[in-house]
Amino acid sequence: QVQLVESGGGFVQAGGSLRLSCAASGRTFSGYRMGWFRQAPGKEREFAAAISWSGGSTYYADSAEGRFTISKDNAKNTVYLQMNSLKPEDTAVYYCAVGREFGPWYYRRSEYDYWGQGTQVTVSS
Repeated sequence: QVQLVESGGGFVQAGGSLRLSCAASGRTFSGYRMGWFRQAPGKEREFAAAISWSGGSTYYADSAEGRFTISKDNAKNTVYLQMNSLKPEDTAVYYCAVGREFGPWYYRRSEYDYWGQGTQVTVSS
């Protein structure tokens, strides 16, 4: 059974930083990309960042570019999201996701097969 367990969320003031982690287990993830999505209250879940299996390619939403950094440790089956210069509009539940690298649609929720339970990030002004 595949499990994705996120951690690292919390409460931070604007301008602060948080590092999210997502540990994946239950199968071999070779050839799978890993991503982070987020969902703010009353809004749809949106893409934040993704990384290829090799780690050689990273992708970011415009809102995350320059502030967030996604990385991974394949030996640990873990993906990280370092978030700096946080803003109140970054407040959301952050979800880790894993999906096969079939095409370039890394930003689509439908491209991901497995999802974590989410971790809350709250940024105060």
